Amino acid sequence: MKINIEDIFDSKKFDKLFFYDKEDLGVMCLSDETRFKIWAPTADQVILKLYKNPLDKDCFKKIKMTKEDKGVWSSRLKGYSHGIYYTYEINIGKSRNEVVDSYAKAVGVNGKKGMIIDLQSTNPKGWLNHKKPPFKNMTDAIIYEAHIRDISINNSSGIKNKGKFLGLSELNTKNNEGESTGAEHLKELGITHIHLLPVFDFLSIDEENLDIPQYNWGYDPLNYNSLEGSYSTNPYDGALRIKEFKEMIKTLHENGIRVVMDVVYNHTGNTKDSYLNLTVPDYYYRLDEDGNFIDESGCGNSTASERSMVRKFIVDSVVYFAREYSIDGFRFDLMGIHDIKTMKEVRKRLDEIDFSILVYGEGWAASELSLGPERMAVKENTYKLDKIAAFNDDTRDAIKGSYNDEREKGFASGKNNLEETVKFGIVGATFHKQVDYSKILYSSRPWANSPAQCINYVACHDNHTLWDKINLTNCDESESEKIKINKLCDAIVLTSQGIPFIHSGSELLRTKNFVENSYKSPDSVNEIDWSRKTKYKEVFEYYKGLIEIRKKHPAFRMTDYKMLNNNLEFLDMPSKNMVGYILKNNANKDIKKYIAIIFNALKSSKTVKLPYSGWEIYTDEHKASAFPIGIVEGNTVSVSPRSALILMKD
Repeated sequence: MKINIEDIFDSKKFDKLFFYDKEDLGVMCLSDETRFKIWAPTADQVILKLYKNPLDKDCFKKIKMTKEDKGVWSSRLKGYSHGIYYTYEINIGKSRNEVVDSYAKAVGVNGKKGMIIDLQSTNPKGWLNHKKPPFKNMTDAIIYEAHIRDISINNSSGIKNKGKFLGLSELNTKNNEGESTGAEHLKELGITHIHLLPVFDFLSIDEENLDIPQYNWGYDPLNYNSLEGSYSTNPYDGALRIKEFKEMIKTLHENGIRVVMDVVYNHTGNTKDSYLNLTVPDYYYRLDEDGNFIDESGCGNSTASERSMVRKFIVDSVVYFAREYSIDGFRFDLMGIHDIKTMKEVRKRLDEIDFSILVYGEGWAASELSLGPERMAVKENTYKLDKIAAFNDDTRDAIKGSYNDEREKGFASGKNNLEETVKFGIVGATFHKQVDYSKILYSSRPWANSPAQCINYVACHDNHTLWDKINLTNCDESESEKIKINKLCDAIVLTSQGIPFIHSGSELLRTKNFVENSYKSPDSVNEIDWSRKTKYKEVFEYYKGLIEIRKKHPAFRMTDYKMLNNNLEFLDMPSKNMVGYILKNNANKDIKKYIAIIFNALKSSKTVKLPYSGWEIYTDEHKASAFPIGIVEGNTVSVSPRSALILMKD
């Protein structure tokens, strides 16, 4: 009879024998000794190998580890051992696998050896006493997605530590024309959270040859609990990357910006030869009936979060980053591959540390799920996940056009019959009595319990930038018309209920030269050209004004669907390709009794009748401001072509 390893690993008996619930896996460096623990239940023997330098081929000491209960192997090293490098030799039958343990907190160059680290020694001055920016409700977040290298590498950035963590620690940086860049730009723009593409140690960059041009987004994990060396000023020093990352976080916190990590627990960069698989072969992954790796990620493998020690690893990892680095949020790549129980446990444990930590992710997988969607953290199950948000791809594609058809238009660029899906994003993917759910682009029902579970966006690192997409869908139009469309797209995002998410550089009309999947394209494609801030200053000021309005008026940040239904009323519009609504009754304790928002995606002006008179104008086709820029005579208003109009009255 054929023995299925999947059945063994998934059995209650295996869990009873080998589930280890303590939080001491990995390496603990103390003043008088270092303690090592690794979970390797299928190993016959584990040998700890110690090295003086990260590139040494021969170790200076070998220690046979002691087998304990629950599949754990342990050892102790006397004395203060900070800075010593190590690996484990895992002996399984005839196999000899040399690994860096999955709980390694520091690694040497290219992540080939773990490093014994005294984490207190990595704290920059003032780290323990620094405070996070105040933050109350998830809907107060305004997220800005950025890549460490993109944001500083261009010569126009005025940043010294280009492509490094420390680049976002530099203040008062300017482009050649004197406009703010980097962290100073983020402050000026007014966002609350910067979402960083992967900063853990990933596989694709050769840290020994950084003088050779290399680029990757980083969605190929190597060492989950360690940091990427190419973002430090010296990748050979495992401690320095930690200190510089903390310095960056501290600087951002002190300047009012919280930090979100993009985490990729759904797959590993290597598959058969990943450190996880070499430690406990086949345990960490989903396999088919023939023992082949299942690929739900599009990257060769899918991790098995439903298994107790995989779940524990994911939870322990986010808890570690939240505690050690004061991380303020986690964005889960292909969250739909993870099971609901795991995501609930992530949320529970993070709430024990800091209730304000954001958790959100992609509510889908790259292919059909082997365990069935009913068990998984897909978008349709978001309502089962308290305080966990999902990206709203319905409204994304409704506003700008399909993600996989570069020429297809959306509401803002001229396509018809998308009003209901735009409304769906406006109510944060929740239930609202005035939304016709039979006409939503991809969903047939609300999938969020509250607006806080909906991430509204039109662009991110994937696919074309917003500006490139508009130039493809509306290629025959003038630049001024395309700018109108760009502004309208993110005006919808920034005024909708839920959590707005902006792709870095959208406010500068960022281009990637029409490269759709730039995950390993050169800097010339991915870098932010800060001279565009000068060239398109009006666009930047428009985004800045919209953010100021959102932050000043809690009516845009309602926290539950009942409040939303009582205080958000859609208006009848004079034409198709228009959406309008009123936030009323001093919604969410707003200082304004009424706020009216009207989106006109038509190429012509339209007159809209308002329910009251006495309105002040805060946003028109040119400008967005937290202060009035005009008044409306009577109770009718002309809405300019391809524009968002925001009106308020007491």
